[in-house]
Amino acid sequence: MKRTRRKFSAEFKTKVVLEALSERLTLTELAQKHEIHPNQITQWKREFLEKAPDVFSKGDKVQKAEQDHEQGAEQLYKTIGQLKVEVDWLKKKLQS
Repeated sequence: MKRTRRKFSAEFKTKVVLEALSERLTLTELAQKHEIHPNQITQWKREFLEKAPDVFSKGDKVQKAEQDHEQGAEQLYKTIGQLKVEVDWLKKKLQS
């Protein structure tokens, strides 16, 4: 009989990893408590620790994106102003 693959939510994984990091229980005890394999806990823990620095660097990325957006908008306003002056000049030339 085919057994379906279990899917775990991010909240569950986080809960298990935080318990593993607290080291109050061994991996084996945690695995038995949550009915998962100890290797799975180790894998989630490794992934959690690898991605932890990204949590604090997202603010820098957002700030950089806002600066890029502001610079792009400033460049567009400059171009619009230049085109408006050219259009006004051409209208004057046509009228005379």
